[in-house]
Amino acid sequence: MSALLRQIPINIPQDIRKIRIENSHLTELPRGSFENVSALEYLWLNFNNITVMHIKSLEYLPALKELRLQGNKLSSVPWTAFQDTPTLKILDLKHNRLDVLPEHALRYLPNLTYLDLSSNQLTIISRDVFYNWPVYQRSQRMEGPLEAISNAVLALHDNPWICDCRLRGFVQFIKSVGPPIILMNSYLTCSGPKFRTGKFFHEVELNSCTKPLTSALDTNLTVPAGLNITLTCFVQASPSPAVWWTYALKLLRAFNVSTEPISEDTVRSELLIPAARPADAGNYTCTAANFLGNTSVAINLRVVAPWASTTPRGWAPMGPAEPGAHVEVRIAKQTVYGITLEWFAAAAAAAEPGETWYTLLVGRYDAAQKDTIYIGPGVNTYSVTDLLPATKYEVCVAVRNQAPRKGQCVVFVTGSDVSQMEQREKLIHIVVIVCAMVLAVPAGMYACTAEALPGCLARCPSACPRRRRGSPQAQAAGSKESTLDSLPAGSEDGLCRPDGGRGARRPEEPGKARPPHRNSADLY
Repeated sequence: MSALLRQIPINIPQDIRKIRIENSHLTELPRGSFENVSALEYLWLNFNNITVMHIKSLEYLPALKELRLQGNKLSSVPWTAFQDTPTLKILDLKHNRLDVLPEHALRYLPNLTYLDLSSNQLTIISRDVFYNWPVYQRSQRMEGPLEAISNAVLALHDNPWICDCRLRGFVQFIKSVGPPIILMNSYLTCSGPKFRTGKFFHEVELNSCTKPLTSALDTNLTVPAGLNITLTCFVQASPSPAVWWTYALKLLRAFNVSTEPISEDTVRSELLIPAARPADAGNYTCTAANFLGNTSVAINLRVVAPWASTTPRGWAPMGPAEPGAHVEVRIAKQTVYGITLEWFAAAAAAAEPGETWYTLLVGRYDAAQKDTIYIGPGVNTYSVTDLLPATKYEVCVAVRNQAPRKGQCVVFVTGSDVSQMEQREKLIHIVVIVCAMVLAVPAGMYACTAEALPGCLARCPSACPRRRRGSPQAQAAGSKESTLDSLPAGSEDGLCRPDGGRGARRPEEPGKARPPHRNSADLY
């Protein structure tokens, strides 16, 4: 008792009949642990730390009658090990961590009169475990009185039983069991599902297991942009299924999903989309699965502007212009992967700020059509991310359905040195396409406004030529211009040129080498 033993002693006398080692430090029963004590009849190893029991740990114990392993840490037992103990009558395994009882578990315990499996982690077992028990089989074959068969005490209480369809056969067995099998505690209780927690086995009626059947009240939804949308699917299944949603933007936008039972065999799953955008449109698939199979239902979601039945494309206004509906837009933040826009509506446009919607047009500068994004009331920022390298983009902000006006667009060009941009998050000064206005944006990215202030336009013809007279600054500017010209969407709108024309290039001076092309990272 309470000895510091870490293994079974090897010098036990051969004629010993009872061994009791408790509150010690045993962690396993290896093969042939008692091969030198074949006369052993009683083995008590309670309250140790035994976690592993070898399949041949009970070898050479044909006379063993009683095995007690209470209060250890066994999560499984090699039940075929009991082929070496045919005379075993008492098996005590309570207060362990057993969570599985295979169908053949009791097949090799024909003379058992006491089996204690209480206070373990058993949740689901089959009635075939007991149908295969020789003690039960003998009682079913007896035609006369049962007095000739010894009673067998069975303890199964204090386990977290999950009372769903998988436990149906076992519950029926417990309700019908009688001598020679006697339950130590016949009031077995359910630990789940929630609506059956605390109920006794004799109070529940369990149905057969069924494959999931999914459904939705409406599989085609059209909703206005900016509203919180809840998609709902219902699943009928037994046992309770696992439910999940799949949709195109799952990696980019993770929506909240809640699943709860509404009846014994029906669960409701809801997916919440806050402030729905047109980009959220598409198919949302609700899938349910249990051990019998899986099934799914798809809900098609269409998000439209709150003032129209269809989503517009391009730049054309959808309705008459509202006088004074002007928005001031600026770059509020720059990251390695994009920019964040911030805008402020003029007083006339913001007369009712709580009801003002905004339209964002985002896309490549040379694209005929831009992606349209609708922003609900109370929001005045938007991040443009996941941009392609060496590409010229344009983003415009307008009130409601108006076409963007002067000063409401931002043009920016992403750099080509992607690896360096990701490795070093350093900022560089960027020459804006219009005149000499400078912004600081992420490494490898140019940014500019598509419209210039009148004062800047007035200074442009005189300022730009002076910067091109061979000075180091002029050469740097020429290098930047060369970089812009080499872009796929290399529009040169708004660039300052000596003749004020579009697309004109400054002639090279004879005998003067053209500055070598440099990538955007070299401009730092």
